[in-house]
Order: sequence, then structure tokens, then C-alpha cells
Amino acid sequence: MNPNLNRLQPYPFQKLNKLFEGIVPNADFSPISLHIGEPKHPTPNFICRALIDNLAELAFYPTTSGSKSLRESIAAWLMRRYHLPLVDPNNQVLPINGSREALFSFAQAIIDLSIPGAAIICPNPFYQIYEGAAFLAGATPYFLSILPENNFRANYAELSDSIWLRTQLIYICSPANPSGKVMSLDEWQELFELSDRYNFVIAADECYSEIYFDETNPPLGALEAAHQLGRKGFPRLVVFGSLSKRSNVPGMRSGFVAGDAAILEKFLLYRTYHGSAMSPVVQKASEIAWNEESHVAENRCLYREKFISAIALLENSMEISIPKAAFYLWVKTPINDIKFAQQLYRNYNATVLPGSYLARQVNGINPGENFIRLALVPSLLECTEGMNRVQAQCKLLLQE
Repeated sequence: MNPNLNRLQPYPFQKLNKLFEGIVPNADFSPISLHIGEPKHPTPNFICRALIDNLAELAFYPTTSGSKSLRESIAAWLMRRYHLPLVDPNNQVLPINGSREALFSFAQAIIDLSIPGAAIICPNPFYQIYEGAAFLAGATPYFLSILPENNFRANYAELSDSIWLRTQLIYICSPANPSGKVMSLDEWQELFELSDRYNFVIAADECYSEIYFDETNPPLGALEAAHQLGRKGFPRLVVFGSLSKRSNVPGMRSGFVAGDAAILEKFLLYRTYHGSAMSPVVQKASEIAWNEESHVAENRCLYREKFISAIALLENSMEISIPKAAFYLWVKTPINDIKFAQQLYRNYNATVLPGSYLARQVNGINPGENFIRLALVPSLLECTEGMNRVQAQCKLLLQE
């Protein structure tokens, strides 16, 4: 067996199940789950209909590069959404089976183990796939603490020059999980300059890009930032996008990678052997989804309503980081985050994710400690009830 498998840590939700073992939740309350970022809004009917109408496509093997029409629809969406000039659908776009599998496999295509001490940089807290990708690619992950006192901005000076010299890949998530932070143009410029200096690839995870709250100010994207800064051809930059959250189709496993054509050429070669072709049925439905925006705006309205309600209920009881995008609230707890999650589950039958489960301890600090992540994915009614229970738990602690 690959010994690097032994370096993988349990997934946060496995740790949560273990944490709750032996705890009997209060039967007076129905269960409410706010811990997992799985979209719960209904899948639009036109996407369901597209899947049904194209079932005959199951009779054909898909190509790894996907259909030309799908790549064209993704390229057109990128140009509309991010005000880009021509994005070449033939060499700057690839369909993927959801961003998760591609974020993982990308590291194996990028990392050159002939160079000693290969390093991959991850934000901290982070999506655990980044760390697993590093380990299974034979690289060492290093972490940049993302802290509220620094406005959730990465401090690249935390890492020594010797680490940057060995860095081959950095994972970036903007809008960020869990804080909802959106990187600014000057932050992108700083990162691009580091990439130029040390010659590493940037993997920009943008799966939350379409869940934002100000319709007049959508989040800046990595390709958009590169274009504004005059970086023709998006050198050493690959963006990962997804329909899962944008269009409420997590089970469809549909997304894209876009960016540096030379990198995507090699990634396509890797994926051809990896066997990662998207189902032709899913390709047809995805093409239609990327070409339609009204359902995405309606989706944002539903999230906006839940965030307004949740913040109003919690802002006087807890310290909240108001997100610019994504569907999480990153909330400071009055006691240890793990104990708070246990007590909330026992007393009020509500499940939240301890922030420390999303992070690693670096230099004696776990940047997720004493935070919880609240995923506002259930209905407005359930989210409101969930926030009431979180608030009640805070009041209970004050009485102790």
C-alpha cells in the first residue's frame, strides 16, 4: 500500500461523528444540520429535464476533453462573468467531474518529485482535499494561517524563503471556505508576483464564486485579476469552477478547470489515463446550466434572506465575521469550539462544525480554534430555528 495513505487525517465529518458518540440529543428538538456544505435548494426543473431528454447519450463513451459545445458554453460564461477577452475553449477550458476530484488530481499532475522537498502551500483553515492531495502527490503541505485580526488575508511572509523555493503549487480559495473572504486585486498581484519569483502554479478554487450578496459587486475572480494586471495567457494559473453550488446540482458532479493552456494540455493528458471523462448526459445538462443565469440570481436571493435573518439573530450574542460570499457563517464561540458543538448537539439537537476540525496547528496556533462554521444550506425556517438554538446555547453558557 502507498505509505502516504497513512498520513491522511480523518475527514472533519468523521471526527464529528466520533465526537458525538454516546451523546443523546434532547428529544424535545428535531434535528437540524448546519455542519456540512451541501446545497439543499431544489435543482432547477430545466436542468432535470435536460438530463432526462438526453438519456440516449448514455450509449456513447465520453471524451476526456468533453464536447466542443460544452467547452464553448463554459468559455462564454467565463468571458461574460469576468469581463475577459477571448477564452479559447479548445485549450484553455476542460470539463471536470466536480471541482473536488480535479483539485485532488491536479497536484499529482503538477508535482515533480525529481526536485527534492516538493512543497504545496494551503490556506489554514482549509478544504481538507488540499492536504490530502499534497500527501498523495508525495509533497509536504505547509500552511498559511488565515486570521480575523489580519482581515483573513494571507501573510506570505510567514513562510521562509527556503519553503517558497521548494513550492510547486499553492491552493487558494476565494471566496473562502469558511470565512467568505474575497481576495482583492492587490492580494492577487502579491500572489502573482510570488508565483513569478518562485515559479509555482496557483490552483484557484472558486466553487463559491456565484453565492454572493451584493448583486452590483460580484466577487473578483483569479482570471479576471490576471487579465486586469495584464497577465496574458494566465501564466501558471488554473481556476476550478463548479455547478454544484451555483445551480444546486451537487449530485451531477460537474465543473471546469480553466487557465494556462500549457498546464491544461498536460492535465488533459493525465486525465485521459485517469479515466475522468464526464458523462455525456451530464455534459448536455451542464451546457444548458452554464448558459442560464436567472436561476443563479434566484439562488442568491434565497441565501441572502437566510444570512440577513441569521446575522440579526446572532450578532448580539456572538462575534460574527460577515462574509462577502459563500454560504457559511464563521462564528466565534464563547467557549472551546469542540465543547460548544458537543453541548449544542446535546442540549438543542443542532449540529455545527468545530472550526478547529478545518485547520491544523501551526506554531502552536490552530486558527480555527474557538470558531464554528455554520452552513446556511437548509430552508429559511430551519436556518432561523438553528440560529435560535445557537443563541439559546450562548445564553445558557452565560447563566452557568
